[in-house]
This record gives sequence, C-alpha cells and structure tokens, in this order.
Amino acid sequence: MREIRYEDIVKSVAKLCVEACCVQTPDIKKAFENAKNKESSPLGKSILDKLIENGKIAEKSFIPICQDTGMAVVFLEVGQDVRIVGGYLEDAINEGIKEGYVGGYLRKSVVEEPLFERKNTTNNTPAVIHTRIVKGDKLGITMAAKGFGSENKSILKMLVPADGIDGVKKVFKEAIDLAGPNACPPLVVGVGIGGTMEKAAILAKIAAVREVGSHNSDPRYAKLEDELLEIANNSGVGPQGLGGNTTAFAINVEWYPTHIAGLPVAININCHAARHAHIEL
Repeated sequence: MREIRYEDIVKSVAKLCVEACCVQTPDIKKAFENAKNKESSPLGKSILDKLIENGKIAEKSFIPICQDTGMAVVFLEVGQDVRIVGGYLEDAINEGIKEGYVGGYLRKSVVEEPLFERKNTTNNTPAVIHTRIVKGDKLGITMAAKGFGSENKSILKMLVPADGIDGVKKVFKEAIDLAGPNACPPLVVGVGIGGTMEKAAILAKIAAVREVGSHNSDPRYAKLEDELLEIANNSGVGPQGLGGNTTAFAINVEWYPTHIAGLPVAININCHAARHAHIEL
C-alpha cells in the first residue's frame, strides 16, 4: 500500500489552480495556430490573433487568461493501492483550492448556497469533485477552472432511442446556436451520450477537458465528433461570435451503456481557453 501525504495533495492542487488559470495547454496553443491559418473571416483572424496574444501575456506575466477564474471542478483517479495519510482526501482538495485561489490572487466566484443569500465563500471552495477508484498506486488529479459564461450554455436532454443520431445532432446544434457569442468561442465542447441523466453530464464534462486533436477510440463516435465539429463551424458564429468559420476547436464525445428506453445527451461547453491542468502523484 503506497502512502500519499495530505500536505503534498494540498500543495499540488494549489499549483494546479494557478497553472490552469494562467497557462494554456499545448493542444490549445496549437489549435489557435491551426485556426488562424484556416479562418476565412479577416475579423475572425484578427480576433484569433488577439486571443493568442492574450494567452501569451497571461503566461509570461502569470496572470489569469480571463477574469472569470471559474468554479473548480476536480477529477480524481484514486489507485486502489493508495492510502492518503494526514487527513481526508476531499479536505486536501478543498484546502488546495483555497490556497491556490487566495494565494494566487484568482477571482473567488463560489457562493455558499445557490438560491437565497448567495454569500461568497471568499476562497472559491468547495470544489465539485468527481472520484473514480482505479487500478494501481497513483493519484491522478485534473483540475478544471470552469467559467460560467460557457457553463451556463450547457444542455442536458433526455431523448428516446427513436431520436437517434439525428436527435443528438439537433440537440448539439441548438446548444451551439444558443451559446452564440456568450461562451467566448472558439469552443471546446464535450458531448456525453448514454448512461443516466447524471452520467451523461459527467461524461460531457470529462470530454470537455480531453485533448484537442484526440478522437474517441470507437470509429463510429470519432466520425460523429468530426460531423459535429463541421456543424459547429458551419454555424457562422465564429471567433467571439463575430462571424467566421472557427466556432469550435474540437468536439469530444464520450459514451456509456444506457437503458433500452433511453438516450441521454449532455452538451458541456468550454470557452476558447478550456482551462485545466493535471498531475499524477
């Protein structure tokens, strides 16, 4: 049984928070360069140039890419042969979020209850934590800073099997059209299909932080990813919603077995920064 210290988790999560908010991942940087070369709209190309420059300034000065530094969504892959010592795992995650957002001067956007007083927690906790027990003796931590300009445009639909692939495409197009400029395109969109209501949503969230340029291992779903990307980029929304053929960098699809009577579909939208960072302890 391998031991991982509470303090090391706190330190790692705090670092991930700042890194995710200030430094674009290599796949996003590459996606920007590719998009700039393919964008047909002069205005769209100019906007892409400005977004690229914004990312460079953020990384060089280690300041947030966007003023909305998001709600922390954390994916944990806990090896079954790992033992956390010195404290409770979820406490370590939230303590790391607190240290990262307060010490890193990131905006604190979380309110302690959603409907009535909506009082700010002042440290961006608690995080939304998704935990999987996996083989091995490692602890994988992925931290996604989920801004709500894009999160607010996400969609969940409970389709029936008869809706089929055309129904999925219809829901997707509705989400892209509804998002328009408000989700800060170009987008990275996660699509979750199958399972139950909550499983589809989690699948979409996982897909939204998958590497740009990757494809689903099932060729049928990989083909669907390409078809959905074409739908998005033919929408005319374009960079920052001002027209062009770069509405999305990638559409990533994840799926799960489902009930004979169901076809759950979730669309989770990320802005152009698609902010996340990962570490394995």
